[in-house]
Amino acid sequence: MAQLFYRYGAMNSGKTIEIIKVAHNYEEQGKSVIIMTSALDTREEHDVVASRVGLSRKAHSISDQDNCFEMVQSLDPQASCILVDEAQFLSKKNVLELAKIVDELNIPVMAFGLKNDFQNNLFEGSKYLLLYADKIEEMKTICWFCGHKAIMNLRFHDNAPVYEGEQIQVGGNESYYPVCRKHYFNPDFDSLNK
Repeated sequence: MAQLFYRYGAMNSGKTIEIIKVAHNYEEQGKSVIIMTSALDTREEHDVVASRVGLSRKAHSISDQDNCFEMVQSLDPQASCILVDEAQFLSKKNVLELAKIVDELNIPVMAFGLKNDFQNNLFEGSKYLLLYADKIEEMKTICWFCGHKAIMNLRFHDNAPVYEGEQIQVGGNESYYPVCRKHYFNPDFDSLNK
């Protein structure tokens, strides 16, 4: 029986590389996958998921106006798996559509994303995935400053932490670090310049 999976982690926890790996494993067995990503992720070209290690794959962008269920029905209603990157940016409507794919089309959906934003508030997509997912798993990475487990995302500008602003500011290592709680509140930027 198909399930809705949510795998979350801080920045740099390997979410996108995991999507590319899972897609490869399915396709190597002759099974079809559909890769989706939020239309809000503009770091790379449109309709692409790209990992920091340099691997990328074509994907179908999802916006609030899109219907994920109808998109899957038109692309491949017999797909073996749906993989979703940047799932934190999805709307509640999108998450419910992913659940409908699982429940009505019997296709497993694996969504990957951040749990919390730079102010430690849940994103809309992550909130509803945490509520509706059949299985939830944390992907771990280490704090940029000390090597302990990173559980938060620190936004920064000019080597200073940023704790206020718009929830969504798309960026990578030039704007965010994965950090532990201690270094979220007391980042040690001086240690990075040594």
